[in-house]
Amino acid sequence: MQLTAIGLNHQTAPISIRERLAFAAQVLPEAVKQIVQNHAAREAVILSTCNRTELYCVGQSSDIVGWLADFHRLPENDIRPYLYTLDSDETIRHAFRVSCGLDSMVLGEPQILGQLKDAVRVAQEQSSIDTTLNSLFQKTFSVAKEVRSNTAVGNSSVSMAAASVKMAEQIFPKISDLNVLFIGAGEMIELVATYFSAKSPKKITVANRTIARARELCAQMGGRSDAVLLNDLPGIIHEYDVIVSSTASPLPIVGKGMIESALKQRRHHPMFLLDLAVPRDIEAEVGKIEDAYLYTVDDMVKVVEMGKEARQQAAAEAEAIIDTRVHEFLQWQRERQIVPMIKALRDEGEIQRQQALATALKQLNKGVSAEEVLEKLSLQLTNKLLHAPTVALQQINHHPELSDAVSSIYRLPEHL
Repeated sequence: MQLTAIGLNHQTAPISIRERLAFAAQVLPEAVKQIVQNHAAREAVILSTCNRTELYCVGQSSDIVGWLADFHRLPENDIRPYLYTLDSDETIRHAFRVSCGLDSMVLGEPQILGQLKDAVRVAQEQSSIDTTLNSLFQKTFSVAKEVRSNTAVGNSSVSMAAASVKMAEQIFPKISDLNVLFIGAGEMIELVATYFSAKSPKKITVANRTIARARELCAQMGGRSDAVLLNDLPGIIHEYDVIVSSTASPLPIVGKGMIESALKQRRHHPMFLLDLAVPRDIEAEVGKIEDAYLYTVDDMVKVVEMGKEARQQAAAEAEAIIDTRVHEFLQWQRERQIVPMIKALRDEGEIQRQQALATALKQLNKGVSAEEVLEKLSLQLTNKLLHAPTVALQQINHHPELSDAVSSIYRLPEHL
C-alpha cells in the first residue's frame, strides 16, 4: 500500500457537491475509524472544512474512493468527476502546500493549519494513524512553521471573517446602525463576530444549540450581546439586518418560509444573509426571495482576492522552500525504506559466518591443522558471499540492469 490523497475543494467542486461529501465534526471520529476498520485504508486522516474534503491515506485510491461514496451513500460515478487523486510524491507536496495556505481560497490564510492539526488529532485519538502519516504530518507542520517564519505569504490577506464585514457593507453603509445575528458559536462564528463587534452594531445576538456556549461567546464580545437557542429563531429572526450562520448541522436551519415571514414583518427592509457552513445552514431558495441577499463561501472569492498580488512573490518563496523540503522528505523515506534490507543482508551474512565458523571449529577439534582449516574457511566464506551475485550475473540476458548493479556494489573495473 502507498501514501495517497483523495479530495475535492473550492476549485474542483461547487458548494452543492462539497456539502454532500463533507464530514460533520460529530461524525468525523467514527468516519476516520471506520475507513481503517473496513480495510479501505491502513492509515487515514480526514480533513473537512467549508472549502475542502480531503482523505490522506495509506492505501489504494480505488478502495478509498469506493469507501467515500458508500459512506455518503452516493453513486461513485457521481462524485469521481470532482475528485483529485494524488500519488505518494504529490500527496507530500499537497499536504505541505495546504498547511501553508497556498491552496486556500484566501492565499496564505492561517486557519487551515489549525484545522489540519485538529484532523490529525482526531485520527490519533481513533488510532487510525501510524508511522507513515505521523511522519508526513510532523514534517508538514514543521514546513508550515518555516514558511510562516521566513516568508510574508500570510501578510495583507483578507480573511473570510474580514470579508464577511466587507460584504455586509456593500448592502448597508454603516454596520453601527444594524442588528446582527450569529447562528452557531464555533470557531468561524467566533472569528466573524470579532470583526463585526469591532464595528459596534446596534445589537448582537448569538443563537446556538446550547445556551452556555452562546453566552460564552457573548462574554468574549464584552457583554454587548444576547444569547438565545436555535429554537427561538422563528420568533426573532425578523429583528435582524445581518445574519451570519456557520453550524455543523447536516440539514438547513433557516428555510425559505422563515425568511419570507421575516421580510413581511420587516416591511421588506432588506436582509443580508451569509452562510459559511458546509453543508449549508440556509436553504438555497432563500436567495431567490426579493430583499434577501444570500451569499455562501463560494460568493466570497472576489472579496478575498484583495491583496493577493502583494502575496504572490511571497508565495513563490514559499514554493521554493516546499520544493526543498519535499526532496528532503522523499530522500528520508528512501533511506528509511532501505534500512530493513540492510538489516536482512547483515543478518544473512552473520548466519553464513556462524555456519562457516562452526565447520572450522569441528575441523580443529578433529586435529586438522590450523593452516588447512583457515584455508577451507576462507574458501567457504568467499564461495557463500559470491554465490548470490554470481547467480544474478548468469541471468544478465534477462535482466541487463544487474550488470551495473553488481559492478557498483563490488566496485569492479569500469572497462569490464
